[in-house]
Amino acid sequence: MLIATLRLAVRNLLLHKLRSILTLLGTILGVASVISMLSIGEGSKQEALEQIRRLGAANVIVRSMKPQQSSNQTPSSTSTYVLAYGLTYADLKIIKDLQPEGCAVVPSVMHKKNLQHAKRHVIGVRIVATTEQYPVVREMAVKGRFFNADEVTRSANVVVVGQKTANELFGFEDPIGKSLLVGDDAYRVIGVIAYGDSGSAKATSNDTADQNADLYIPITSAQNRMGIVQRLVETGSRQYVRIELSEITIRLKDQSQVRPFASVVRNILTQKHASTKDYEVQVPLDLLNQAEREKRLWNMVLGSIAGISLLVGGIGIMNIMLATVTERTREIGIRRAIGAKRRHIIMQFLMETTVLSTSGGILGVIVGVLIPIFFTLLLGITTSTSIASIVVAFGISVATGIVFGVYPAYKAASMNPIEALRHQ
Repeated sequence: MLIATLRLAVRNLLLHKLRSILTLLGTILGVASVISMLSIGEGSKQEALEQIRRLGAANVIVRSMKPQQSSNQTPSSTSTYVLAYGLTYADLKIIKDLQPEGCAVVPSVMHKKNLQHAKRHVIGVRIVATTEQYPVVREMAVKGRFFNADEVTRSANVVVVGQKTANELFGFEDPIGKSLLVGDDAYRVIGVIAYGDSGSAKATSNDTADQNADLYIPITSAQNRMGIVQRLVETGSRQYVRIELSEITIRLKDQSQVRPFASVVRNILTQKHASTKDYEVQVPLDLLNQAEREKRLWNMVLGSIAGISLLVGGIGIMNIMLATVTERTREIGIRRAIGAKRRHIIMQFLMETTVLSTSGGILGVIVGVLIPIFFTLLLGITTSTSIASIVVAFGISVATGIVFGVYPAYKAASMNPIEALRHQ
């Protein structure tokens, strides 16, 4: 009976091909929009979460921050002065004295220099001067090696290059073992850092530098060759800044220690920097939790918006089936007259709506999977299509078709056979 009803449903739908195709479009677009919007949203959120995870869920990060300047502190167009602010080595010593057992404290200083290798130049690259523990606290993958404690002690002229900068300076050559100029000083490349295959991991510090474009040198090399006074490029002024430390990263042994330790650091630095707010304490664990909450909310919003398309598709199916019932009133009367029961009529029309919604769901899944791939290839947008989104979208599509097909089927089955036979 089911097979016979299915064949009859397919045959009836093929009698009006254009109308059936237009009805399918609503379901196809609804399913495709649910899958593609969730995939694009999931991909962007995963990328954001991954950037936060690279900071380390067990880390506390303290950064120097330029204080707000009042109007009477604004330099004139011909002024030259040194603005001192931010973290100091005294702050570093206090934090090291606080550190619980098993944690690591890693200072770093940021500079900007021009690079040169042979005839190739890269302008304004961020230089991260730090210690040998930096790749551990930031979970960085290194091809070759990072500089060691002995090289930090000796102020060795060694450098670890980000993959993006390595490509710009060395092309297809292996940069390890090669030399390059950082400003006016020569350094030897001992390693290359790559953040995944996309090469697009963004730093989450105050600037928007690409960590794949950063260079890493021993902090002692920066102290001896670059100093702690940096020129701040601003239009109309010759301003210089004096920053001893740009950042201090504390990696704790357990995530449960993160928030209490961050609170202690805030209290101490508030007392040390009472006159001005020239630092910030960032807890990646809090950022991660917040981002995950936003991700769930964002997925709900996207799913709701896309679900409206499925609702519209279901309404379209109901509209077409109601029109079909009116057109086939005489057919229904004949079937009832020769012995068909109400359940047979209901089954016939429900089978047609099920065929429509199922076919639309399958085609919508195909389109919904292809759209994120197209966006990734064409625009480089990170997407992530999950099996759950496909199953949910397809299931809702079929359920919507059946639900919106119940009323037309019930209306057809409720017809009086004699009045249906008289219908012209």
